[in-house]
Order: sequence, then structure tokens, then C-alpha cells
Amino acid sequence: MIENALRGSKRYWTWVFFLLAVIFVGFLFYLKQYHEGLGITGLSRDVTWGFYIAQLTFLVGVAASAVMVVLPYYLHNYKAFGKITILGEFLAISSVIMCMLFVVVDIGQPSRMFNLFLHPSPNSMLFWDTVVLSGYLILNIVISIVTLGAERKGIAPPGWIRPVIVFSIPWAVSIHTVTAFLYAGLGARPFWMTAILAPRFLASAFAAGPALLILLVLLMRKITKFHVGDEPIKKLTVIVTYAMIINVFFVLMEFFTAFYSAMPEHVAHFKYMYFGLDGNANLVPWMWTSVVLSIFALVMLIVPKFRYNFKLLPVTCVAVFIGLWIDKGIGLIITGFVPSVLGEVVSYKPTFPEIMITIAIYAVGALLVTVFYKVALTVRGEVTYDRVRPLETKAVGTK
Repeated sequence: MIENALRGSKRYWTWVFFLLAVIFVGFLFYLKQYHEGLGITGLSRDVTWGFYIAQLTFLVGVAASAVMVVLPYYLHNYKAFGKITILGEFLAISSVIMCMLFVVVDIGQPSRMFNLFLHPSPNSMLFWDTVVLSGYLILNIVISIVTLGAERKGIAPPGWIRPVIVFSIPWAVSIHTVTAFLYAGLGARPFWMTAILAPRFLASAFAAGPALLILLVLLMRKITKFHVGDEPIKKLTVIVTYAMIINVFFVLMEFFTAFYSAMPEHVAHFKYMYFGLDGNANLVPWMWTSVVLSIFALVMLIVPKFRYNFKLLPVTCVAVFIGLWIDKGIGLIITGFVPSVLGEVVSYKPTFPEIMITIAIYAVGALLVTVFYKVALTVRGEVTYDRVRPLETKAVGTK
């Protein structure tokens, strides 16, 4: 099936070569970082996780969000998601690969990653994060190859794949839960030491991931002949709506707990994010941008007239995605280190090489999505979708 990615229009190849050029430029910056060390980034002794790990945290959520289309389709037999389930799985694969690349570039010597496997430590959450991410990647690759291959032949997938799919659902939840535990388990970082961090991670994931999937589906509707229909897009929009409401509710709970308790070590972090602390206000414009985008997105999602307007929907999804990317991908990680454990306010800004390497990894993800979706759309053009049976089993809990 992969040979289908080697055939395409001039517009397709222009886009592919553009992404390859961006990746090449970013790789040159990575070579510079590899030889000179992480000193070319904005990281320091006090801020040891920055822009790279922020992207990892955000993209794990995008990967986990594939469960929002897999679960209704395979467990509840919601057939409207039949055409977009494989797209969600491909998006998950691309996101996990990007997560792994961000880990690679964040480590000064990538060879040290092998220590996780050569000297495994079950007490380390980082070890378990590696396990769940690798496992989730393998699960999605197997599921995608088997289901899409069966669709290409116009037959039902083999029966053994269903337990694998069902198993991938709690696994998807686990990858973001374990990621949250990475932070919540650090006792010296009071900003992260909250029991609600994992639920907050999942809520933001189930809003940002489906929002991105909606954007991709709408884009394919515009530039290709692939059309999933309005019903699955509307249902995804409802999922984004509820997830976004829950996420904002969780954030407000964090605010109340910090400011009502008036515990200085908690309040200081929130002040740094939204109002500045000791003259340092690097994150303030970013966080208030996130607030504005989130409020705008909530209004657009809650009002049905706006929520189901397909002309406004792309703008709403962009607001959701960027708003959560700022809150979770920048604010959450950097604020955990500022102020430091000694109460010092340390400035952190990603450097130009850091930004270029990050853009290059996103270009890798875009290239993977482009290739995977090209394969999927080509297969969809080779068979009549109506004669493809998703799985010859009924939804769990039905007779």
C-alpha cells in the first residue's frame, strides 16, 4: 500500500519537498546542537525542561485523542466514524513519532536513551512513559495495517484484531496518564503536584486532538474528493465542546485551590504565568492569548448555531488547538520551574536553533500525516466503501 504515496500530483510533490526542505534545515541545527551541546538552547540549571518537552507533553495528548474515534466506532458500533477512524489512528502514529523525536533532541547525548532499556528501573515514571508510548505506537501500526489492508481487499478484518483494538483504548488513556504522573510525582515542583493533573491532561487532549482531526478532514474535503459526510464532523465537534468545557473547569479549580488557600509556593506560579513575578513577565502575553482563544472557542462551541457552521468551525478548531498548545505546551512546563525550588525567578526563552529544530519535527509529523493520508485516500478510491464491513462483530454490551 505504501507505494501509493509515491504517486501524486504536482501540488502533492511540492508540499512533500517543502516539508523535506524544512526538515533538512532543522536537521542542520540539530547537528549544531549535537556538537555544541544544549548550551545553544535556552535551557539552564534551573529550567531543565523547556520548549522540546513542552511539545512532547502536548503531542502525547494529540496521540491519545485517537481513542475518541476508535471507542465509538468499535465498541459502540457508531458507523458514522467508519471513514475517519483510520485517519485518527494515522494521526496518533505521527504524533507518537514526533513525541519520540522531541525526547531525542532534548537529550544531550541520544545514546543515553538506551540506558532506559539496558538498565530498566520500574520505579521510574520515565521508564513507564517509554513503555506506554512504544506500545501505543506498535498497537496503532498493527491496527492501521490490518484494517486498511482488509479494506483494500473489500473484506472484514480478521477476528483477532478486535481484542487488539479494544486493548488499545485503555492504553491510549494510559499514555497521557503516565505523562501526567511524570510531573505530578515531582514533590519539589508544587505547580505540578496536583491530583487533577492527569484528568486535566486527558480533557485537553480530547479537545485538541479531535479539533486537529476536524481541521484535517475539512482540508481533505476541500482539496480532494474524499468526503466523510457532515454527521461525523458534527459528532467530533460535540466531543470537542464537552472536553473543552471540562478542561476550562479544571483550570478554574486549580486557580481556586491556589488562591483561596493562599499557599505562597502555589500562588507564585500562577502569578508568574498571568501577571508576571519580580519583573519577569515572559509568559503573560502568551497565557492571556490562551485565555482569549479559549473563551472565544467556548462561545463558538456552546452555541449550536456557531458550532455547526462549517464556515466558522475551522476558526473555532484553530482557536481550541492554539489555545491548548499555549496552555499545555508552553505555560504548564516552563511555569513548573519558575520560580525555582530556591524561590528564584529565572528567565527562559527558546532560542532560534531550538525553534527551528521544533519546526522541523513538526514538519516530520506533517510529512507522515501527508503520506499516511495519501495511502488511505488512495485505498478509499480503489474500493467501494459501502461494501466494506468494519468488523463482523457487534458492539460490546449488545446482543
